[in-house]
Amino acid sequence: MNIEPKLQALEEEFKETEKKLSDPQIISDPKELQILGQKRAKLEPVVEKYREYKSAQNSINEAKELLKSGDSELEALAKEELNNLEPKIENFVHDLTLLLLPQDPNDEKSVVVEIRAGTGGDEATLFAADLFRMYTRFCERQRWKIEIIDSSTNTAGIGGYKEIVFRIDSKGAYSKMKYESGVHRVQRVPITEAGGRIHTSAATVAVLPEADDVEVEIKQEDLKIDTYRSSGAGGQHVNMTDSAVRITHLPTGIVVTCQDERSQIKNRARAMSYLKTKLYDLEQQKLNSEQASERRGMIGSGDRSERVRTYNFPQNRITDHRINLTLYKLEAYLDGDLYEMIDAMLLAEQTQKLQEIEG
Repeated sequence: MNIEPKLQALEEEFKETEKKLSDPQIISDPKELQILGQKRAKLEPVVEKYREYKSAQNSINEAKELLKSGDSELEALAKEELNNLEPKIENFVHDLTLLLLPQDPNDEKSVVVEIRAGTGGDEATLFAADLFRMYTRFCERQRWKIEIIDSSTNTAGIGGYKEIVFRIDSKGAYSKMKYESGVHRVQRVPITEAGGRIHTSAATVAVLPEADDVEVEIKQEDLKIDTYRSSGAGGQHVNMTDSAVRITHLPTGIVVTCQDERSQIKNRARAMSYLKTKLYDLEQQKLNSEQASERRGMIGSGDRSERVRTYNFPQNRITDHRINLTLYKLEAYLDGDLYEMIDAMLLAEQTQKLQEIEG
């Protein structure tokens, strides 16, 4: 695969972008300046790596010329230079190929995460709470901000969530969290099980890239908006006013609720943002279905009914079924140390894309 023409074109595009950024007319246009700044930031890593590659290639060519000099001392230095540089060229080509792989347009977005208890009764709601805590701890490590949009707790008195929806407000959150979508299964002895038998229960995770305002248009006449008294964990003040908001999008039947804020206005704004994200995700799911053949492989189909991960407490292991990776570090993992799994998923996705490009 010859990537040189593509790299040359990107370098020219980078030079042109830098030239425009110094144009006085562009500087006085904040919107255009922002667009060009984002474009430059996107191009810079691949252009910098390409320039390093070209510099190493030039040094190799110079060293090869010195091998013809007839000077034994210079030839010895040239051989040493070649021994150091030639292995690096292969690494440069590999890195540049990865940088040229098609990027997910949603990778830089914030996300909304939905966790719902599945099969397993009370144990499933406890597992949903474990997953929420795991993602919360991961976000703390990443210094990402979390906002709870809506939640429904287990009323049996043992804790847990029937459902919890929260927003992760951070650029690039989707690039790391997108691999979490699917069915998560837990195997352990429930606290309610006196006989010590291992039970299997499950929870479903959906990671939705947050929609920008320009990506989703909602007509006011398509909405049915209701307010009601919150049943969330906001304390007595929340329950005294009709602060919770439910929005129904009539054309699709999608319903979103938000009751975490004391203010009805804030809940309404947050619910509208959540609705836009759900509608954007609906369009993305349709697109993914149309391109399903491209999505089959190591990282799975993206179907949220797919079993993606098993958490086995007796064996202290987590297994991702899409890439057949097992880690024996369950306690650390549930405490938010997701990095090894995320890196493995990213590598699998890159490998799959490379295979598709190379035929």
